[in-house]
This record gives sequence, structure tokens and C-alpha cells, in this order.
Amino acid sequence: MANGAGRLDLDGRPIKPMTICMIGAGGFIGSHLCEKLMNETPHKVLALDVYNDKIKHLLEPGTSQWAERIQFHRINIKHDSRLEGLVKMADLTINLAAICTPADYNTRPLDTIYSNFIDALPVVKYCSENNKRLIHFSTCEVYGKTIGSFLPKDHPLRQDPDFYVLKEDTSPCIFGSIEKQRWSYACAKQLIERLVYAEGAENGLEFTIVRPFNWIGPRMDFIPGIDGPSEGVPRVLACFSNNLLRREPLKLVDGGESQRTFIYIKDAIEAVLLMIENPERANGHIFNVGNPNNEVTVRQLAEMMTQVYSKVSGETAIESPTIDVSSKEFYGEGYDDSDKRIPDMTIINRQLGWNPKTSLWDLLESTLTYQHRTYAEAVKKATSKPVAS
Repeated sequence: MANGAGRLDLDGRPIKPMTICMIGAGGFIGSHLCEKLMNETPHKVLALDVYNDKIKHLLEPGTSQWAERIQFHRINIKHDSRLEGLVKMADLTINLAAICTPADYNTRPLDTIYSNFIDALPVVKYCSENNKRLIHFSTCEVYGKTIGSFLPKDHPLRQDPDFYVLKEDTSPCIFGSIEKQRWSYACAKQLIERLVYAEGAENGLEFTIVRPFNWIGPRMDFIPGIDGPSEGVPRVLACFSNNLLRREPLKLVDGGESQRTFIYIKDAIEAVLLMIENPERANGHIFNVGNPNNEVTVRQLAEMMTQVYSKVSGETAIESPTIDVSSKEFYGEGYDDSDKRIPDMTIINRQLGWNPKTSLWDLLESTLTYQHRTYAEAVKKATSKPVAS
């Protein structure tokens, strides 16, 4: 039902078409969310971003059946007087804008703090003053380190879920020392969460906070030197994809011991759509959105991606598929990491009845098929040396 006529919310009420102001609509999450809104709902989107490459296919005039329902506004929210007007025009604002790559936290901590806290302030203020609902995207990094990470390595309590499963309403947020600049991101994100929550408590702002746990899939980040800066360091999935495409060993930071859970972007977007369309159930809540069943160490992820890539590309893996590098060498001074990130899913399950579906193998297969199809030729061209005649 592409136009979404006759759709009902979780309580059986008809869903009214709405206008959504989406900040950061041109990014990885924004592009998938825009697609879903166009394909499955009657809602309109005011898409705000600096770039629109990832949503170009939705904006083509004349060819796109959605031209009436999605408008792109090229805006940097840092200093643009049009922002308040666009928030006022919409029923709901979704803020996805952020600097969210670990490589930046250390080298650009000021930009990271400004982007995730200072630049988000006007958005929260405009929503609050104009009685508009806000869905604010935070991060699982606000939890920092687990309680268990402070226990000796072989301590039995490290195996106790109370010491490592992350709960929205009870888990403490534990960050490293101030000179570990890696926490500039998590700290800024935590402070904006507290501000959003306070606006709700004091001024009645209707809000939902989303904490994504490693959402991955097609269009994530960039491949350095192909559709991004050659010096850039994207997040782990794109880093490893880049190495696989170039037939280079995958770099494991500090041995790849950190544990992560990964969720397929399409599963995660289902959860976001439920939040959009069920305000009575979503307002005032903070939601973990992840897949606790897809937990691996970064080393296991590298091994799995190597196998999957061989399958989708038909190329045999290289002789030594991984190498260990220190975090200082890879990220520079001031890097620190969280050990484990397993989301507790009780609240989202109770409020929205949502569960992730896609296994890690399946989501890697779908993502690496996309990466291979999109980038393999370009990487070959970029890496082949012109032969002197």
C-alpha cells in the first residue's frame, strides 16, 4: 500500500499524514528513513542536509513519483535562519545531524562537541517553543564503559548480565578521564539528552530519544578515496569493506577485543517508523535500538566479513587477512574504548512490540553485496597503476 491509505497505529487508530522535518536526511540513516517514508506512508518530508547524494534517487524531478512529498533544503543547521521556519512547518522534527566517527572524536574534539551539543540546541529550542514533537538521535556510546569492565578479567561477575547489559533507565554512564578525548562525543550526546529530557519535564516538550547500537547496511559512511576523503577513516564496517575491496589486511585496533552488537539498517528503520507513528507510546521514552543476538568481537566481525566477501565477490581471501595495530597508531593519542555494548530491549519491546529480525551473516551478505557492486570497479581503477608505454 504505497500511499499508506488505511494504515493503523498499534492501538488501531488511523494514522494521519504528517509533515516531517528531517535534519541530516542525506546521511546513511536519513536516506533509508526517507525511502521507507516515501514507499510505505503518506507522510511528507522536508529533507535538510548539506549533501543529498544518498537521496538523489528520491528527488529526481519528473522521474520521481515522490516529488510532491519530499523537498530538499540545503542547510547547515549551524548558522541558518531558515531552520526555525522549517521546524514550524512540520508536525515532527527528527534530528540525525552529528559527527559520529570515532576517528574524529580524538582529532576534532571541538567540532565533535559543537556538532553534537551546541548545534543541536536551537533544534530542541524551536521544537519546545513551537510545541512540535522531536525525535532526537543519540548514541549507544552514552553508556560509555560497562560496570563489568572495572572488574578483574577473570571475575565471575563479568559474566553477570547486570554488569554488562545496558538499560535505558538504570545503567550508569561511565566515561574515561578527560584526557581521553574519545569521550567528547559520548559526553556531548549525553548532555543534549539531558537537555531534551529537561525540556520535556519543565516545558512539556514531546520527545523520543533513540540510542542506536551499530546500525549497518548499504550507503553507510564512505569508501576512502572513492566517495570520501582519501585520508578519512570511516567506522568499522566501511573501514573493513575498504580493506576487502583493496585486498588489504583488515586492521584490528588493540587486537579487535572489543565486543559489539550489529543490527541491519532495515530492521532499525522499522523501529523508527513505529516511533513516528505511535506518539502516545513513544513520547517521553528513550529507546535502545539494536540486536543483542548479533554480538561478536571486532576480530570475529573481521573474520566473518572476510568469508562473506569471498562468497559475494568470488575472490579468494588474501594470505594474512588481518593485522593488529595499536589504537594510538590508528586513532592517535587520547583514544579509549568501551568493552561491550549489549542493549536491553525491554522498553522498546513493551512500548512498540518491536524486535530485530536479521542475522549478522545475512546483513553482512546484503551489505557486502552492495559494497562490491557499487565500489569494486572504482577501487580497481583507483589502485591500478597506469603502465608506461
